[in-house]
Amino acid sequence: MSIFAIADLHLSFGTNKPMDVFKGWSNYTERLRENWVSSVGENDTVVISGDISWAMRLDDTEADFTFINNLPGRKIFVKGNHDFWWSTKNKINTFLVQKGFNTISVLYNNAFEADGVAICGSRGWFYDAESDEDKKILMREVGRINASINAGKALDLEPILFLHYPPIYGNAECGEILDALIKSGVKRCYYGHIHGDGAKHAFEGKKYGIEFKLISSDFLKFKPVSVL
Repeated sequence: MSIFAIADLHLSFGTNKPMDVFKGWSNYTERLRENWVSSVGENDTVVISGDISWAMRLDDTEADFTFINNLPGRKIFVKGNHDFWWSTKNKINTFLVQKGFNTISVLYNNAFEADGVAICGSRGWFYDAESDEDKKILMREVGRINASINAGKALDLEPILFLHYPPIYGNAECGEILDALIKSGVKRCYYGHIHGDGAKHAFEGKKYGIEFKLISSDFLKFKPVSVL
């Protein structure tokens, strides 16, 4: 069994939001399918770290989730900033059961065991949050990150963190989220959200004792990257 990760699939089988208009995204769903099938086995786990579907409502995700469900492996969803369909965890889980999406789970204030580690994560938030509303959302996300990491530690396993927003970008840092990671002893953090030329400013490598890795699908050439 292995663990893979990718973010920002931006699927739109059920809505008119083509990504092919962007540089590097031509025929991306077929490229994603081919790369996934060639890399991921049925017993593997793939964490999809946000911006999964362009659907605005949960009911409109069916075509996108069908595409994902039919790919090999177990999939764990993390919320992204464009996942407007994301409802409560109970509503999403009920929808997944009703539609027979038996390879998909959602990561939200919880953790999952996979290959001897704890899969933890949350959306995260802007590294430059300044308004009162942004700060309120940021602290809510810090709470969710801590809840997920604590759930992972309760499994007595190393927590590996998956975020959507980058906690470090260029010379900017989200101190509140980084503090949570440092205090909790997280050693590996994977994130998405960054596309195209923005990737040149993405931080990859070790800082504060944590290894950071960008996993946006276009950055990965639409091939899930091995975590373990």
